[in-house]
Amino acid sequence: MPETAATPPPAARPSGAVLAFDFGEKRIGVAIGETSLAQAHPLTVINTAANAERFAAIAALIKEWQPVRLVVGLPVALDGTPHAMTARCTRFANQLRGRFALAVDYAEERLSSFEAGQFLRESGHDARSARDKIDAVAAQIILQSYFEAHPDAR
Repeated sequence: MPETAATPPPAARPSGAVLAFDFGEKRIGVAIGETSLAQAHPLTVINTAANAERFAAIAALIKEWQPVRLVVGLPVALDGTPHAMTARCTRFANQLRGRFALAVDYAEERLSSFEAGQFLRESGHDARSARDKIDAVAAQIILQSYFEAHPDAR
């Protein structure tokens, strides 16, 4: 995953809340976690394709949770190569960084939505109820994998 100029080295990462995003063209799943606990939880789904509404919802979440950093899931093909959504997610991360002046990291999200769907089915959700939650659970999986990949950031 690309480390960005805005991403401080792990030793300099402040502790606090982290918001993670599973970016999609129609919906954005959001999860929350705390660096010291390294535990992610699904938070919400932003269910609109309109950019102004998306960023207004994100601004409200940032105001409420006061995160020290953001994490964006970075989708890649099964062989690890970038594809069209990789570029869209990178653009979204750059927009977050520019609008909210927060550090933004990436976490690989290969198969996170598939994993989220499987988890929800195993938890007893049918297709309809899972559809409303899958993006937030995918964001939780992305954030949990980020915490596991950065144990020195706690």
